[in-house]
Amino acid sequence: MESKTLTIEITDNAFLRQYECQFEGAFAKVEYSQQERKIFLTKLIIPESLEENLEFREGFLKAIFTNIKDEKNLKVVPTHPKIAGFVRKHRHEYKEMLPVGISI
Repeated sequence: MESKTLTIEITDNAFLRQYECQFEGAFAKVEYSQQERKIFLTKLIIPESLEENLEFREGFLKAIFTNIKDEKNLKVVPTHPKIAGFVRKHRHEYKEMLPVGISI
């Protein structure tokens, strides 16, 4: 059974170089670094209370990828294993966002 994706509100905190989200009283974030026309998603931090909520993780990462595509127009290099797994799972949606020569 395929899980549906939640719509998650995110904030791009450019000063701290992280995407942030408040959800059900918890704070989640994805840290990034930007170089040239690429954004490296380096760390995924989800609080214990949301760790098992795959619906939240999918919605959170989907919101981040949508922001990068629509607002920043950068290529994405997912260096964190769970983010790479998300890209692998949604290969058809996000394949064009990967830099040339990067395969997940």
